Amino acid sequence: MPYYVILSTLTDEGRKTLKEKPERILEVNKELEGMGVKVLKQYAVLGPYDFVNIIEAPDNETVTRMSVEIGSRGSVQLMSMPALEVEELINALKR
Repeated sequence: MPYYVILSTLTDEGRKTLKEKPERILEVNKELEGMGVKVLKQYAVLGPYDFVNIIEAPDNETVTRMSVEIGSRGSVQLMSMPALEVEELINALKR
């Protein structure tokens, strides 16, 4: 199944929600599973983004639907990037 890197930045509303209910992060991860997206790794980071997520999803369309659904809530802005494992890249370049 394809991998994706999701960079996310909380809005003011998202920071407020996180402060009041930190476990909301895990609730959203469960919602993502219902959309066909599996969170493999999730990191809180410092810098221009608040979170880096490594996810697995069947296709770009699933990630697009997830991004629109989550983004439409107004609590987070997402940047989604398809990711290739280095071994896959090497094999593709050898063809």
